[in-house]
Amino acid sequence: MAVYTAVSDQKLKHFLADYDIGRAISFKGIAEGVENSNYFLLTDKGPHILTLYEKRVAPDDLPFFLGLMKHLAGRGIVCPTPIHGRDGEVLRTLCGRPAAITSFLSGVWPLSPAPVHCGPLGEALAKMHIAGLDYPVRRENSLSVVGWQALLAETRERANDFAPGLAKELEQELDEVSALWPDDLPEGIIHADLFPDNVFYEGGKLTGLIDFYFACNDFLAYDLAVCLNAWCFEPNVSFNVTKARLMINAYRKVRPCSDAELSALPLLARGSALRFLLTRLYDWLNQVDGAMVKPKDPTEYIKKLRFHRDLSGPGAYGVE
Repeated sequence: MAVYTAVSDQKLKHFLADYDIGRAISFKGIAEGVENSNYFLLTDKGPHILTLYEKRVAPDDLPFFLGLMKHLAGRGIVCPTPIHGRDGEVLRTLCGRPAAITSFLSGVWPLSPAPVHCGPLGEALAKMHIAGLDYPVRRENSLSVVGWQALLAETRERANDFAPGLAKELEQELDEVSALWPDDLPEGIIHADLFPDNVFYEGGKLTGLIDFYFACNDFLAYDLAVCLNAWCFEPNVSFNVTKARLMINAYRKVRPCSDAELSALPLLARGSALRFLLTRLYDWLNQVDGAMVKPKDPTEYIKKLRFHRDLSGPGAYGVE
């Protein structure tokens, strides 16, 4: 989440006139994240989230994302639900951007993820995967191998300005990962961006998943690999195998993984690290003036990429 586009009181009032959610009492930008402009909206009928879609979110993909949230909520997954306007539509335009209002979820995301958070996360991820199996709309992962190649092409010339030798390392890594990338693992709807700031807890209990704007069809185990990178490294980028074991075991209790999926985890985690390294590098090199967001440092994902590259199998993640 972030804020790139400012919304005036007058424009907000005009926008809300198309809804039956009450009069605005409080309206505040949410600075976390990097992709869209997000606001906490409190009306006299309760709290909501207003999102203006920017940057990597293609307008043509928005019906997929909003429909997915409605689909998952209907199958018991606690996630934001799009709010319909009086005309029955959920997608509108505000300040020249596609925009939508969704329900508000209670809870807070963990600033310092602990092992106690990882088991519930693995369980929730598996339940989401199962709930999404019958979602009838398909969206390819625009940030898989082909997308990584495009990002490298856009960052290669200046990569060494961030870290000496980085351009060559990225080229070699992408060549190796592309050559090894699997093509026959179980697929379905994945979240693809389930970082700690997209998961809410109350008193240790997981209360919801948010930010489905990278969701797509891809290998289900790739989603687990994204979570290994996002949740199982400490601030000094050392790997916490206890967190990984708890997450993977909880996931497997709900949705058993095949031997092929488990064997592929180091490669999938390597690809996931490459994906976030490239997008963070792109954002670092192409900062937006005036945005209420600070680009995330790519350095930690350089270290994570190297960690996964040196593994011989999934045993390093606590897989038995």
